[in-house]
Amino acid sequence: MTTPFDDDAISPKVAKFVAELEATLAELPAAHEVPVEVSRKARDEGKGIFPFNPPDPDAEEIEIPTDTGGSGILRLMRPTGTPTGVFLHIHGGGWTLGRPWHQDFRMRKFVEATGCATVSVEYRLAPENPWPAGAKDCANAAEWVIDNMAEVFGTTKLAIGGESAGANLAATTLLAMKDRGKLVAFDGALMIYGAYDLSGTPSVRNWGPRKLVLSTPTINWFTANLDIPHNKQRDPMASPLYGDLAGMPPALFQCGTYDPLMDDTAFMASRWQAAGSAQDTIWYPRGGPRLRLFQHLSGR
Repeated sequence: MTTPFDDDAISPKVAKFVAELEATLAELPAAHEVPVEVSRKARDEGKGIFPFNPPDPDAEEIEIPTDTGGSGILRLMRPTGTPTGVFLHIHGGGWTLGRPWHQDFRMRKFVEATGCATVSVEYRLAPENPWPAGAKDCANAAEWVIDNMAEVFGTTKLAIGGESAGANLAATTLLAMKDRGKLVAFDGALMIYGAYDLSGTPSVRNWGPRKLVLSTPTINWFTANLDIPHNKQRDPMASPLYGDLAGMPPALFQCGTYDPLMDDTAFMASRWQAAGSAQDTIWYPRGGPRLRLFQHLSGR
C-alpha cells in the first residue's frame, strides 16, 4: 500500500513544481542571509520570493486593551450575515517576519468557505521583541476574543490556528488559556506545519542546507531571534510539545513530507492524541500546505 511518505506518492505536477522551486530558491539568498528590515520591506512590497497580495479593503482593524506592551491591534474580516463562528488566526514568518494583512487573501477565502469571521493578531516580532513577547500578545488577543465574541460577532463558536510559527503560537495560546481556565471556549484548532519543539526535532536537525522555503540554518536563525534562554527552550510557552495537552480542543494537523518541520507535526499530533485530545493529521506527499501555497501564489 502506498503511503504519503513513499517516493512514488508524489504526483508528476508536484514533482515538477518542487524541482522548479528548489532551482529558483538556490539562486536567491535565504532569509537568514538578508537583514530583517530588508526582508520585511520586500514582503510589504511584494518583492522577493513571496508574490504580492494587497490588503483586503473590507478588512477592519480594532485596538483592544492590553498590558503586554504590544499594539493590541486585531484585524477582522466578516462574512455577510451572522458568522457561523470565529477563527482566531496567527500568522507565520519565523516569529520575525509577516503582518496580518499579508494573509488577507487567505482569510477572505476562509470567510467565504466557512461563513466564519476571522480575527488576525498583530503580535510583536523578534528580534526586537524577544520571547515571550509575541506569545503574550497572542494570549491577550485570545482572552479578549473569548470575553467579547458573543457581543462583537454574535457567536460563541471559536477555533484557533496558524501556520509554522503561527501554529507554535496557537498552541502556546491554548496552553495559556488552559492556565487561565478558559480553554473550554475553543471548539477546534487548525495546526499547519507548526514548530512545536524549539530545541530542534530530528527532521529539523537533519534537513541541512537544502532550501525548500525553510532549511536547518534558516530555522535555527528564526529560533535564535527569539533569544530564549537555553534552559527555557523546552518551556511549554516556547515549545508547546512539552506542555500538558489534556483537554485540548479537537485539532487538524497538516504537513508535507518535504518539510523540515515534519517531525514537529508527527510528535505534536501523537502527544495530542496520547493526552486524550482528538486529532486528525493530513500528510501531503512531498508537497504540503507550505509548497502548495507557493504554487498557488506563483500561478504554477
